[in-house]
Amino acid sequence: MATIKIKQVRSRIKCPQVQKRTLDALGLRKMNRVVEHEDTPSIRGMVEVVKHLVSIEK
Repeated sequence: MATIKIKQVRSRIKCPQVQKRTLDALGLRKMNRVVEHEDTPSIRGMVEVVKHLVSIEK
């Protein structure tokens, strides 16, 4: 399967708890960290929830 790279580009401070938990589930705990996940619908849904905090690199 294809993979996508997800990078946290904005701070999680003052974000709702749901978005903080989503970032944790993606493996993003600090700014400018990059994680690689398989491109599945569940991962895409998680990215959609925090799309204003992350950028996607293919």
